[in-house]
Formats: sequence, structure tokens, C-alpha cells
Amino acid sequence: MPTKESPNRPTNTQDQPPVQWDRSWITEMQARMDHNGPWDDWQMYRLAYEAEQSQLIHSFDELICLKHIPQLQPMPHQIDTAKKVMHEMRGRAILADEVGLGKTIEAGLILKEYSIRGLIRKVLILVPASLVLQWVRELNQKFGIPAAAHKKQYMWAQTDIIVASMDTAKREPNREIVLNMEYDMLIVDEAHKLKNKKTTNYQFVNQLRKKYCLLLTATPIQNDLSELYNLINILKPGQLGGQSHFQSSFVVDKRVPKNEDLLQAELNKVMIRNRRSDGGISFTKRQVRNIPLTLSSEEQALYDGVTDFVRGRYREAGNDIGSALSLVTLQREVCSSRDAVFVTLVNLFKKTAEDSPQRAEIWGLVEKIKSIQSNTKAEKTLELIQQIGDKVIIFTEYRASQEYLLKFLKDHQMIAVPYRGGMNRGKKDWMMDLFRKRAQILIATEAGGEGINLQFCHHMINFDLPWNPMRVEQRIGRVHRLGQTHDVKIYNLSTTGTIEEHIVSLLHEKINMFELVIGGLDVILEKLEKKSSLESHLSKLILEANNDAEIRSKLDEIGESFTMIQAEVGDAMFSETEGQVQ
Repeated sequence: MPTKESPNRPTNTQDQPPVQWDRSWITEMQARMDHNGPWDDWQMYRLAYEAEQSQLIHSFDELICLKHIPQLQPMPHQIDTAKKVMHEMRGRAILADEVGLGKTIEAGLILKEYSIRGLIRKVLILVPASLVLQWVRELNQKFGIPAAAHKKQYMWAQTDIIVASMDTAKREPNREIVLNMEYDMLIVDEAHKLKNKKTTNYQFVNQLRKKYCLLLTATPIQNDLSELYNLINILKPGQLGGQSHFQSSFVVDKRVPKNEDLLQAELNKVMIRNRRSDGGISFTKRQVRNIPLTLSSEEQALYDGVTDFVRGRYREAGNDIGSALSLVTLQREVCSSRDAVFVTLVNLFKKTAEDSPQRAEIWGLVEKIKSIQSNTKAEKTLELIQQIGDKVIIFTEYRASQEYLLKFLKDHQMIAVPYRGGMNRGKKDWMMDLFRKRAQILIATEAGGEGINLQFCHHMINFDLPWNPMRVEQRIGRVHRLGQTHDVKIYNLSTTGTIEEHIVSLLHEKINMFELVIGGLDVILEKLEKKSSLESHLSKLILEANNDAEIRSKLDEIGESFTMIQAEVGDAMFSETEGQVQ
């Protein structure tokens, strides 16, 4: 019980630290009171008071970072995503928005918020090599986050927020350094590339020590439900149980789920997917122009010769679906350029036994190539570029076609730059800067279909089209995304009397994917591709059809199936929304 002499102090002070009392302020305060001042300026007091008020957090659920990024106005869905990741998912989530909806902005908001709250310091951001500097620029300029691109080995330890490519980070001696560090946050862009748990990429990321983790991908499922399981296991091991439990509880076939409501409930705990069809997200329009072209007699002769060769090889292979894809590629290459098919035929010739009758047949096709002196598609592309008179991105699937176009346009005094896989990070960034500031034309292979932002361009020419609608949407998403201020004009080149004509008909007329930004495109394809991929199915269909009429009939069936599934997905989305409103 306290004594009367020291009511507020313990009686036994033997173990207490010495306390010194500073009472000097009392004398000064008394002097000011006696002379009525001097007092601090009232205006300065009000400013100090308002400054303190502005720093108050009125609700734990609000985003403090929004006050610190006046140069950026995030969309409502991006703000909602950041809040949900922080407050419901505890900083571990898959950001799976459709292409062009700003997954990078969402990740930046989360990163900035955690940083301001003092919850993180050491951050590792792993992205494709071509996107390293783009990420650094966005974090620096839009969020004021001091991120830096990895260049020297010492930066792993000395740089708090570092952006690097996966290949750089997992390569020794970097690998050992990175795995021995503890990260407050890990961000992985294009995370669908981690889908296979047997790959070194997956094993590397899984071994990283991280407190918070964000995985960014527009396509969380591509071929197999186990891919989604693997991604979630990086975030929250055990969230879906063990592998065998997941297979027995949620999988009928690798593409067909069961107990879908329960599976969706589990996914909602770790994954957020905003869609273009959701309300409040506005985009400029798409204007699509399909341009049919008639091949020259020499080009048509080559196509017919390749078609006969392909059908013969397919029958000899016993109608094997695996061979179908590679054989149909020859036909697709002819539709693109003689250069593309020439490379494939020469490689095939080298692999064929010298005593094989196929060898002479292949060489006969090579001889047909030599007679072709022009490229119908390239000439039309030149005409379109001259009419457009503005920046244009050209997509082709084949490196040889890209090389041909570069030379062809240069011969016609057009400034064009390439963009493709295989270029190092510095060269890719250089090509992008040249396209932005000097060149009128960027010619990209499929490597240009992921990640890069080209809102400053709104004209796109599909020199040849992928057969997978998701890959087409990926291309379009480079220019038709948040921040685009112009209507996007898309030109699809197709050669009549070839398989290309049928594919454009399927994508444009039957699926109508160009004019309509299809909500749930990935969901529709998952339901359509229950047994095999759409590309494999189309290849088999084209090789086994007896004539064009039969091909058209089969494609009509695919188009009808797509429409029916689209309606089912739309009804499900409507019902879900209606339930939320109620």
C-alpha cells in the first residue's frame, strides 16, 4: 500500500531505475503568463493542428496511400481489389483481372499501402525480362515507390524494392542470395508460367521466404485444373487440401470440375477476378475490319501443294492428333509468308531419311517457293499503313514473316522496329522507346502479346491470327485497355480459299469476339475445351474434312456451342449479381 509521503510511487525503490524530473519549463511558462506572452502565432498553431488532423486514420479499412498519389486516379474496382486483398486475404492473393484492367495498378496500390503503414520494407518483384523497366517506371512515376531494376549483385541486399526477371533471380549466384533473404512482399507477374510444379520456376518461387505474396495473371487456368491448385499452393499451402484430396473433391477430368459452388467459395478466398463486363468499367470502342485477300496463282499453287502433303502425312501417321497440330502449322505458314513455310520445309527436309519418298515431295514444295516473287499480305499491309498515316502495331505468329516484313517495309521507306522473344531486356526496351518516339510501325511476334502497354497506339493489323481466342484477346489488350483515349481499329488479314478464311469466319462471325468484349471468355473456353484444346480440335477437324462445305458445317457447330455456353455463363453472372443486389 502506498505511503502517505509518496502516494504514487512504490515504497521499495531498490530495483527501480533512477528518475530525473525536468521542471525547467515551468519557470519559462510562468514568465510568459506574468507578461502575457510571447505566444506562438495562432495561424501557425492552426496549420500544425490541420497537419496532424490530415494524418489521422479514421477507419482501418480506408486506403491511406490514395492521399500520397495525387498523380494517379485509380478506378473503383482497383481500389476495391486493394482493400479486399489487405483486409480479407491478409496480403496473399491471385490478381486475375481480364487483360487491360490494371493488375499492375492494383499491385502498386497494395504495395504502397503496406509500405506507408510500415508493414513492409524488403520487396522482390519478379516479372518477364521485357517488363522489368516498365514496372520500375510505373512504380516510380505513378506511386512514388523507389523501386529499382536489378543490375548488380550487391543490389539484392542493398535495394529494398527490387524488380528482376525470373531467369535472372533463379540463376546462380543470384539464386543462393535470393533464397537466403527474407522478403516482406513477393510480387510475380505473368504468374500462369508457374503452373507446373515440376519446373524450376515453380520450385524457386515456392522456396522464397515471403510474408505477403501477390500473383498476377489474366489466365489462372489454361489447360488443367491442377495448374490453379499449384498457384494457390504457393500462396496458401493446404488451402485446397492435399493434391489427392483436391483431385477427389473438385476434379472430374483435368478440365472439368465438380462441386463447383464449394470450389468457387474456396477460390474467392484467394483470387480476385474483375471482368470488362462488370459495371463501372468503361472502354473505348473496337472497330474491326476483316480484309479478305486472294493469293497469287503461285502462292495458291504452293498452298494446294502443302495441303496435299499435309493430308497425306496425317493419314500415314494414323490420324494422330499430335501430328495434326504440327502438320496444319505448314498450311498456316503458307498463309503468312513463303519465308515462314520455307524455314519449316527445309528443317523437315534435313530430318527426313535420304531414301524416303517424302524427301523428293518436300523438295518439290521448296521449288514452288522459289517461283513466288511477291507477298499478297505484305502488299496489302503497306497499303493499309499508308492509309492510316499513324502508329501501327503488326502482329504475326512467325519470326520469318517478321523478318520479311521488316525488309519489305524498309524497302518502301517505312520505319519499322521488331519486338520478339529472344531479345534481351535492354533491346526490348529500346525497341519500345523507338516505337513510341520515332518509328511508325512495331512488328511483334507473340512475345509482344503479353504484358506491354501500348495505349499511345490505336491501330492494329493481325497479319495472321492465332486460333485461340484468348491469344487474340491478349494481343488486342495491348492497345485496348484502361488509359486508351481513342477507338481501337483492328484489321484482320485473311486469304480466301484457305484454312485462314475459315478461322476468321469462326472468330469474327460465329464467336463475334472482336466487336463484343466477351465477359468470361476464359470460362467459356474452359467449358468448350473439355477434352482437348480448341487449336487441337480445329486442326483435327480441318485435316479430316473431305471438303470446304464440311469444314464450314463443323465450324458452325463450334460457333453454336460457343454461343450456348456464352449464354449460360452470362445467365450465371447475372444471377450472381442479382443475388448480391438482393
